[in-house]
Amino acid sequence: MVFSSYLFLFYFLPAALLVYYITPRRMKQGLLTIVSYVFYGWANPLFMVLMFVSTIIDYIAGLAMAWNGWKWARPITMLEYGRKRTRVQKIALVCSLCSNLGLLGFFKYFNFAIDNVDALVQWLGFPELGVVLRVTLPLGISFYTFQSMSYTIDVYRGQAKALRNFTDFACFVSMFPQLVAGPIIRFTEVADQLENRTHTLEKFSRGIAFVSLGLAKKILLANPCGKIAEVAFNSGSISVLDSWYGIIAYAFQIYFDFSGYSDMAIGLGLMLGFVFPKNFDSPYSSGSITEFWRRWHISLSSWLRDYLYIPLGGNRHGKARTYINLALTMLLGGLWHGAAWNFVIWGGIHGLLLGVERLRGKTSFYHHLPRPVRVGLTFFIVLISWVFFRAPDLESACSYLGRMFAFGSITDNAALIKGIIYQPYYLCVFAASAIVTWFAPQTWDWTRVISWKKIMVIILLFFTAVAVLTTQAYNPFIYFIF
Repeated sequence: MVFSSYLFLFYFLPAALLVYYITPRRMKQGLLTIVSYVFYGWANPLFMVLMFVSTIIDYIAGLAMAWNGWKWARPITMLEYGRKRTRVQKIALVCSLCSNLGLLGFFKYFNFAIDNVDALVQWLGFPELGVVLRVTLPLGISFYTFQSMSYTIDVYRGQAKALRNFTDFACFVSMFPQLVAGPIIRFTEVADQLENRTHTLEKFSRGIAFVSLGLAKKILLANPCGKIAEVAFNSGSISVLDSWYGIIAYAFQIYFDFSGYSDMAIGLGLMLGFVFPKNFDSPYSSGSITEFWRRWHISLSSWLRDYLYIPLGGNRHGKARTYINLALTMLLGGLWHGAAWNFVIWGGIHGLLLGVERLRGKTSFYHHLPRPVRVGLTFFIVLISWVFFRAPDLESACSYLGRMFAFGSITDNAALIKGIIYQPYYLCVFAASAIVTWFAPQTWDWTRVISWKKIMVIILLFFTAVAVLTTQAYNPFIYFIF
């Protein structure tokens, strides 16, 4: 079930909110957990079993860290961060990490590993392994495993108190607003809200605004731009202008799709009384790659920094180690996005550029240029990396890059392609996407105070998006690889 569907908007969500608000306060966590499991298991009920197993393991691990004989240990304070942990606590953390990473590794990378081993043995002259088993990737597994691991790691570090109530923890892991498309919510961000949160008209109203604006981003901007990108990338060979048009359209698609889903998740959280952190902050207005990663998918970049880059050593062991840590973090971050070498290369590009900028004091080599020029150059670099993210394989990515720089011929279907992607509708959406990207205020800021004029805009955008949704045949869910 996806947010941008009639099933969710007009059946699931109203029913879920109605049942949630008529349920007594002490039972809301359990009700929300059940609703979230129904949402997650709608496509495949077996996915619920996997998430439930992961939840039990991490819940027990948290208890094991906090348990001290027959009494609860006092919560470990920040001042005791460096204190030596007991063997039980260490074993509990290892079990949590191994189970989460094991589940993620098997379900997400098994097919990738088999394909690469087959390719290697054939290259060496041996017959392929003939493994016919193929594993289905559970939706959102990359999100909820990272989210659940943040709990056990924070408990181990002494930055969070272990939960005694299993229902509260199951609710934290499974909350449907951010379950399949993020943002990645850390336990410390919602720990107090799980126990004591308020439900106000102000929150609910702002939540409606977030959901409406996020839906408009997805339906009115991301989907049409995605169609442009699909036609461009699926063509055999196109002109330089068409290829740049296609990759810029994809940059708009992934931004508005991802930030739109994040807006809807934040809005749904507000409607349920939760306040989730901002996940996007006008990333294409960045003047460097370092700044881009402070603004793009903030919940992931901060998670990678705090739970991977810093534990690897961060910048505490000299320049060489710092660059290695940066490269490893971004390579693994790329692989997190998808099981393909394209994503590794995408992560490698960003890791290399982050390393170069850190060498220069976290500034780009064009930092002396005017701000608009720096933004343009950063966007250009990001576009090059998006080619690897969007292309189905490495060969296709290299081919598309070649067409962007005038290497390759134009095929006979070029006229047909132009007839599709240069229709007035797509050109208008493309222009509107550029205006919203660089000139419109962020949803987070725009919804802080909602006036009657804003209410009219929100209503107009919501019903326009719903009307367009009835006519759109192209409504992809791009998070299946996560």
